Amino acid sequence: METVRNIQNPIPPELLKPSKWLSLYEDFVTKNASSVGQVESALRSLTYIIPGRYRESEIPSECVHSGVQLLSLYHDSLVSRVIDRLPPTVPRPQPTPHSRYTKYWTSRSSLYRQVALALQMLQYTELLWEMAARRRGQKTRWRVVVFIEFAKAVCRLLLLRLTNSRPLVSPPLPERELDPRTAEEGDQKEDWNGMDIPVSERSSGLNWTMPRTGLSLPSLPDVNDVSNYLISKVLTADDIKPPKALLHRATGQGQLAEVLYILRPVAYALAMQKWSKDKRSWRPWLIGFGMEYGCRQLAKRDFRERVAGGLRGLTGLEREELKKRGWSMGWWLLRGAFYENITKSWLHSVTGKMKGKPLLDMVGSIVEDYEYLWENYYFSTATL
Repeated sequence: METVRNIQNPIPPELLKPSKWLSLYEDFVTKNASSVGQVESALRSLTYIIPGRYRESEIPSECVHSGVQLLSLYHDSLVSRVIDRLPPTVPRPQPTPHSRYTKYWTSRSSLYRQVALALQMLQYTELLWEMAARRRGQKTRWRVVVFIEFAKAVCRLLLLRLTNSRPLVSPPLPERELDPRTAEEGDQKEDWNGMDIPVSERSSGLNWTMPRTGLSLPSLPDVNDVSNYLISKVLTADDIKPPKALLHRATGQGQLAEVLYILRPVAYALAMQKWSKDKRSWRPWLIGFGMEYGCRQLAKRDFRERVAGGLRGLTGLEREELKKRGWSMGWWLLRGAFYENITKSWLHSVTGKMKGKPLLDMVGSIVEDYEYLWENYYFSTATL
């Protein structure tokens, strides 16, 4: 009878529980973090190609893209949890300033972590919400856009308050940086006298076997590898600073600049809603671009006056964030009146010249596909 029961129920009862399947999935992700990351990147690449090519596929494609982004966010938390549980003896690469700063605030304040997570989820799904709202009409679409921008602004103002008026970083959560399987195996790869073997030496396989004992001695690494190894161990000023000191507190005009920078998307969305019937109107574009450019110049002036050494005295994380915000201003070329009056005709002339030419023709067709998103969706060019 027992044999008959085993044949009828070949799967153990504990494996039928949802919690068990979830545990197995989490274990698989943490042990294959690199492979999972490659699959996520491949799925994102596919969703970048589909939009605009087929008019009815925009929502399913964006559903896949948003789903991958949200799943990646969940995977980041899993990998981070595993790394935190690793013993202190396991060697870890030097974390980036962004990782140190965001991990400090997420571990110190549960409210920061929850607000940052909500903000990330809104950013990953905002275009999907706009696509769904657009099918109910332009009025509904703009109401949803304004509501989402307002919700994101509230989240950012809360983060600004929780970090004691320190400028925001993007993204507000720590990013995935390390494969835990690599970290676990790193402490097992040691040479004959207990010292760590450089990566270049492990992979080369060049060693010398001693004839009497049979032990193998690793070969000396290349001179360039030694220099790079030593340079990687040098500590900089940012490495020894406390995590919260990686960003200076904003006061006075610097704090005003940060608040206006956070409210800029709300003002621009409201202006776009008001003048939505005239796509070629310059008023929304001038309001949005003027606010962002003015905030940037105001923040720079505050740094020059308040930080020792001016802009040269900024930390690496502050310079990185300023650079990100500077590059993001390039998206104003694809927004509102600037796109309708200038960029659109220029892109048409460029893509027209690419037709019939190898490789360039494919690039031109991709640009033409994305023009549909830039012309019809607000969040397709949003950066904040």
